[in-house]
Amino acid sequence: MLTTELVLQALSNVQDPELGRDLVSLNMIRDLVIHDGTISFTLQLTIPSCPLKDHMAKDARETLMKLPGVRQVHIEFGSMTAEERKEVLNNGKRSLPKLNTMNRIENVFSVMSGKGGVGKSSVTAMLAVELARQGQKVGILDADITGASIPKLFGLPAGGLRGGDMGILPAITPLGIRIVSSNLMLKEEDTTVAWRGPLIAGMIQKFWDDVLWGKIDTLLVDLPPGTSDATLTVMQNLPIKGVMLVTTPQELSGLVVRKAAHLLNRLDIPILGIVENMSYFRCPGCDEEYPIFGPSHSAQLATDFETTLFARLPVDPAIAELCDQGKVEQVQLPEIMALAAQIMLETKIHL
Repeated sequence: MLTTELVLQALSNVQDPELGRDLVSLNMIRDLVIHDGTISFTLQLTIPSCPLKDHMAKDARETLMKLPGVRQVHIEFGSMTAEERKEVLNNGKRSLPKLNTMNRIENVFSVMSGKGGVGKSSVTAMLAVELARQGQKVGILDADITGASIPKLFGLPAGGLRGGDMGILPAITPLGIRIVSSNLMLKEEDTTVAWRGPLIAGMIQKFWDDVLWGKIDTLLVDLPPGTSDATLTVMQNLPIKGVMLVTTPQELSGLVVRKAAHLLNRLDIPILGIVENMSYFRCPGCDEEYPIFGPSHSAQLATDFETTLFARLPVDPAIAELCDQGKVEQVQLPEIMALAAQIMLETKIHL
């Protein structure tokens, strides 16, 4: 016999892929009715524009059709109020871990793209450098466990982390930027880190729990491409105040960044703004700008997600060379200075 308990038990095996939790614990099953072999309910989405709503409905329908006596499954879509969404997401979060008593981190921001190859780590590094120049105490948590590149940008050698009973000491750059990264734990910088999701999530958590950061004004979390385990671990377990999205002019890049933006909206995490990298090449002889990767779509992206286009960064071979040499702290870029000023306004620290 079909019962409400049996149906909800079955639906508890259907997950929201982005949030990594089942539909029942997310309180997404509403108005459930069982009558004469037909199951009807409303799938209450966290946001109306959820890109995975059809995927979840399909999984739910297939799961319920396996129950004995089910002849039809009817699903309608609804959307949560802002208060409902906040309550559901907060209830799903683990209580944020306490920092080591020696640490005091004022602001945590993440740099995210969704797509690889857009220069996200370079933007993170250059932003950290400029914030340090402005007098902030800055740290970088490199959450790209399998593809870490932050140490290379700063010229930090592999095996540069040390620790003891009290915790892990971060590597420190000449400007005083404190950095933790999986590449600082390896004997050789090109050693492969081939880990599955739980190990990656555990390492990110360890970087937060066990590192002796000390006093930090701004901690930047450099995320890997995509919206899977590492991203969800950071967004759900760290006190992220906002996210900067990095993109490039191509429409393909914008499409993937939109996926990241949708996830942030569903998690109620503010999008501080968008940084467009590789926007143009500036002719060294005439200062004319050439959009070598095509016209920009970032202004429209910013409008669609009600945020700001923070900066458009040029393609500059000199900057690429400095980064390759591990000398990112020598980079001087006016657009990054403006971006740092925006971040300092967000942290209520004025220039």
